[in-house]
Amino acid sequence: MKDVVVIKCGGSTIAELSPEFFSSVVKMQESGKHPIIVHGGGPAINQLLQKLDIKSEFVDGLRKTTADVLETAEMVLCGKVNKQVVTSIHQAGGKAVGLSGCDGKLIEVNPINEGMLGYVGEPTKVNTGLLHSLMELNMIPVIAPIGMNQQGVHYNVNADSAAAAIAKELGAEQLVFVTDVDGILKDGKCLEQVTAEEIEAYIADGTIYGGMLPKVKAALSTLTDNLESVMIMNGKSRNVGKDGAVQGTKIMKTKQKLTVS
Repeated sequence: MKDVVVIKCGGSTIAELSPEFFSSVVKMQESGKHPIIVHGGGPAINQLLQKLDIKSEFVDGLRKTTADVLETAEMVLCGKVNKQVVTSIHQAGGKAVGLSGCDGKLIEVNPINEGMLGYVGEPTKVNTGLLHSLMELNMIPVIAPIGMNQQGVHYNVNADSAAAAIAKELGAEQLVFVTDVDGILKDGKCLEQVTAEEIEAYIADGTIYGGMLPKVKAALSTLTDNLESVMIMNGKSRNVGKDGAVQGTKIMKTKQKLTVS
């Protein structure tokens, strides 16, 4: 299936995404493309962890996940947040179905480093047949990043990594990371485009750090012959057009000439 666009919505932006954003996703589908949304839910998870007095920490931008943290994350991601996004798409006139990576073995994972991170998994396989079936029914899949291994053990999956794996397995034409910043910032300014080589340098000198690290690493792992660029954009800004066109930082294999309008 051609024209697949994987859109990853960061947890910090979900509550602030406008009706216009979801309308743009529906219009994208009506134009012949096949959007898939993968969402996070960090702030909502943090709030519930605090209420339950469960400690949580991050290692290199990834949440260290104990059994208690996993149970909390699964409740928030697969329940509250997932259904919020599904409802917003319905309100915009579209049809959506909410899933977790455990449904239909959508996302199979292996643990990254159980000693350091606990129940945090990295995608190894995506059930693309399930996604194709839903898209053929004109449904917009909305995916919560909880996966499981072959033994049925559940793992927390970084939403950036989940989106990247889905885009790669489906041969998506575009991957968009919707976050709460305009893109990759250098000296306070948003970079319009960067190459893989430049990203490595920016990681080394500290320009790219924290929560942006998993995003750019996921972007680099996704760049293929089919997917030549990945976009990082701000979901709170007016940079999503009615036709689904977006603006932000474009990550590419090699530099492209910028067009002057």
